Amino acid sequence: MGFKCGIVGLPNVGKSTLFTALSNLPVERANFPFCTIEPNKGIIPLEDNRLVEVGKIVAAQKITPATLTIVDIAGLIKGASKGEGLGNRFLAHIREMDLLLYVVRGFRSPDVPHVTGNPSPRKDIEVVELELILADLNVIEKRLEKTVKMLKGGTKELFEEKELLEQMINHLNTGKSAGSFSSGPKEKKIIQNWQLLTDKPVIFVLNIGEESLLKEDYQQVIQEAREVAAEKEAPFMSICASLEADLLSLEDEEKKFFLQEYGIKDIGLTEVTRLGYSSLDLLTFFTIKGKETRAWPVKEGATAKESAGKIHSDIERGFIAAEVVYWEELVRAGSLAIVKEKGILRLEGKDYQVKDGDVISFRFKV
Repeated sequence: MGFKCGIVGLPNVGKSTLFTALSNLPVERANFPFCTIEPNKGIIPLEDNRLVEVGKIVAAQKITPATLTIVDIAGLIKGASKGEGLGNRFLAHIREMDLLLYVVRGFRSPDVPHVTGNPSPRKDIEVVELELILADLNVIEKRLEKTVKMLKGGTKELFEEKELLEQMINHLNTGKSAGSFSSGPKEKKIIQNWQLLTDKPVIFVLNIGEESLLKEDYQQVIQEAREVAAEKEAPFMSICASLEADLLSLEDEEKKFFLQEYGIKDIGLTEVTRLGYSSLDLLTFFTIKGKETRAWPVKEGATAKESAGKIHSDIERGFIAAEVVYWEELVRAGSLAIVKEKGILRLEGKDYQVKDGDVISFRFKV
């Protein structure tokens, strides 16, 4: 269980290299457009020391972490919204993602041509975002046509959706993303059903060259990328994907040495996970079943009953109560038996809002 993250961007910006760096899975890398035709996919277990500590308490034989699914999607070019390049397939794959990594190029290489000339984060992002906006416009206009046809004798909800569709069309036509459209909770639910590409959370990723890590010459490019991300109110990170991909073959101590040499505090996967959880408003709770401990990501604000449904719909349907203890309290106590004996274990109802780090056992009957 986890979230799906799609790597998008222009050709030759290092998307496949970034995929390798994050997933530790080798893929074909080449200096020509559309090297990636079918998307590469990697399901990555996310390290969580809290889960490991909980597992020690119960002598777990199996520890199942949350996962991050990374998908490397074919490069986007101008006209993709009209099917240029691999546009239609590209857009279909993006629609399945929970979160998008907009990869922009921050390195210069005579051997790897850039489709728009010299690297410019602002220009790269403008091309990518414009094509996604045009694709969304196409979806919304078709939906509006169908809605108008259904209006005769239609419901109040249909009239409200028609008005909202028209407002969204006007908004997209100004060059703004669907995610920046101002709406209330009711409208947000309707918009989510449209599955718009530009309504998905975004992380801007600047892929810099190895030589830039030890010099100041990339500061202008990184500053430009930061400014664009700030304007879009989206998180930003920079990574030297080629270096991190090369370091994957090294032993942990060697890898640690080189990361320190280059002044890299967190590897790309750690940063993507942190920003992804924040962007998607996720938290993690843990369960213990027999000799297995498991991590479950859920949305912040999720109730105990809703969280039970993440495990199985039967548990949600037959929910009675949740036995809850914070992971640190369990580790300090040393066992589930002591937690119960000391009255630390709490019994919570269906409306209890799950906290990050809760260890939960669900009582249910079906």
